[in-house]
Amino acid sequence: MPANDIRLSAITEVLTRTPVETTEIRPLSETWGCDVFNLATMEEALSKNAFKAMKRTVQTGETLDPATADVVAAAMKDWAMGKGAKFFSHVFYPLTNITAEKHDGFIVTNADGNAITEFTGSLLIKGEPDGSSFPNGSLRMTNAARGYTAWDPTSPAYIMQTQNGATLMIPSVFMSWTGEALDKKIPLLRSNAAMDTAARKVLALMGETDIAPLNSSCGAEQEYFLIDSHFAAARPDLLLAGRTLFGAPPAKGQEFDDHYFGAIPARVQVFMQEFEDRLYRLGIPAKTHHNEVAPGQFEIAPYFEAANVAADHQQLLMTVMKATAAEHGFMCLLHEKPFAGINGSGKHVNWSVGNATQGNLLDPGTSPEENLQFLVFCGAVIRGVHLYGPLLRAVIATASNDHRLGANEAPPAILSVYLGDQLEAVYADIEAGKVSASSDGGIMDLGLSQILPFTRDPGDRNRTSPFAFTGNRFEFRAVGSSQSVSGPLVAMNTMLADSLDWIAAKLETELGAGKELPEAVATVLQEVMELHGNAVFGGDGYSSEWHEAAVKERGLRNLPTSADALPVFTEQAVIDLFTSTGVLSAVELNSRYEVYAEQYINSVLVEAKLVMDLGKTVIYPAALGYLAELSATYAAVPALDTGVVDAIAANANGLMSTITELGAELEKHDFADTAEHMQHVATSIRGLMDQARVYADALEVDVADKAWPLPKYREMLFIR
Repeated sequence: MPANDIRLSAITEVLTRTPVETTEIRPLSETWGCDVFNLATMEEALSKNAFKAMKRTVQTGETLDPATADVVAAAMKDWAMGKGAKFFSHVFYPLTNITAEKHDGFIVTNADGNAITEFTGSLLIKGEPDGSSFPNGSLRMTNAARGYTAWDPTSPAYIMQTQNGATLMIPSVFMSWTGEALDKKIPLLRSNAAMDTAARKVLALMGETDIAPLNSSCGAEQEYFLIDSHFAAARPDLLLAGRTLFGAPPAKGQEFDDHYFGAIPARVQVFMQEFEDRLYRLGIPAKTHHNEVAPGQFEIAPYFEAANVAADHQQLLMTVMKATAAEHGFMCLLHEKPFAGINGSGKHVNWSVGNATQGNLLDPGTSPEENLQFLVFCGAVIRGVHLYGPLLRAVIATASNDHRLGANEAPPAILSVYLGDQLEAVYADIEAGKVSASSDGGIMDLGLSQILPFTRDPGDRNRTSPFAFTGNRFEFRAVGSSQSVSGPLVAMNTMLADSLDWIAAKLETELGAGKELPEAVATVLQEVMELHGNAVFGGDGYSSEWHEAAVKERGLRNLPTSADALPVFTEQAVIDLFTSTGVLSAVELNSRYEVYAEQYINSVLVEAKLVMDLGKTVIYPAALGYLAELSATYAAVPALDTGVVDAIAANANGLMSTITELGAELEKHDFADTAEHMQHVATSIRGLMDQARVYADALEVDVADKAWPLPKYREMLFIR
């Protein structure tokens, strides 16, 4: 079938498709957590002693003894098999941003040739996948390949239901035989432990005696695109790179702001209902969904949970979303910028810290100027962002996220903190050595009898800030839609632990000098603002004035590309941060730099090869074919203007010339180090890819619609 016929056939298939029938949605009370081995399920399945031990482990991190693990394993097996599971899997989170799983049967044969089911505590606790076949930054080689998975009892096991059967999934950590972390879960657990230890020091110095274990929390707002799978199948760039490498903008995009929060298309609503029903079965608290800004773009946001569980649930959510979308004839695109010229997708990570005794320590209350605990913890965040803003940029550095950071749709690559008018004034007073009563937002009264007045928030929202306070938490808005939330959470927890350690030492000195607690806190926070207040910014983060002032006047760093940001992992201050807190060793940290740098390079190189392939074998032939048609027409009617012919010929020649140059750049391999290789990819390779796109998109505009081979933006984004 000719390429253009494939495109036209895809349009026909979409327009004549048979709608997926709405599945029966049972009440939430019947479905919530029904496929999760949670505490409620354990209480029914375990003995009282075993349940109490597991509850202590889940809620406080207390070590579980092997005998109890055997009891839990037996109950977990019976529960899973009762739901049809014949296999179990340690599910883990390697340095790929996706999950990994190795399935084992419950089956064991005996000497008589019969089969029995078995699942012991030792099988629950430990698994053994290959450690060298996952990204590891030279921590493991093929001749030293042993790796281990180990059960994380603080994240509940669950049943993954698919059309091919049910499997018991056991959230686990993943490490090398030599003990280094090969995954994203171990550093997250360590960072939370470091934060807990540091926070306890501060709270104790502030007079607290009953201090429950502290935990960070996370609620991630997931943005994504849906396009019909027929269109995706006709776009090799979407299949292999997750984004369109070519595509002229449609006449209508998002300029009318009519998609955002608009009525959800019926076909998408059916998908969402089934998707969220599956999430509820898995205990994932999906809270909101809506149309996002760009056509074809949507968002789902779960309620906040403990960071470790939230990170696991976020990975599971992406897996279930893709699978459910496919069943509904969609391809779910999690790439940060699948379509040029319209908004890309992020994953805003809402992060806070608290415990059962002191509550949410980032909740300012009604009088934040009097809430010493809040002021201290918020001040610690300000210090952390100022010192480790480049690290926060590095943990969200990917080839795909580079496409949206810094554009007028996403936060800039310069990390600053937005506090809002009320809190910014409070910290300005602290820096000035005074304390004033903070103002509230007042009452919103529209003067309409049918609209009840309500209390207005004390501060506005700033959608241009990469790290914004939003009432009782911070929202890290620069995280990419395809990323695991673990990396950002590790960075935030670790920088907070470091700042709380610093504050604890300062507080101890001030209190030891005889100062009362309020005066000691004010002294320490005044120093925080004098040293680190440059990170606080409440203006327009998109403006060129801010970009210039941030660097020249405030000393903040602008790291626009991943090639600029990833080397931050090798800086001594970052190495010291992770080693001093025990979150990552120097070797583990360097492995992540090597892995992420390699992923960045490979991502761009794959796209560059696709540009060459599609340019030479799809777009250029389409242009030549149409030129041949035009030439025959012009030969028959000499009076016709040849401007279109000239433009197509010029753009076709320009495309092929650029592709030839791109091929030459791809042959270069003599780089001094990884950093130099990344810069070559970020500048030379990406620059030529962008140039090739200009020629190709110009051809799409001039070549007759019937002769164009690739599905167009207007079709993929607007035909449902």
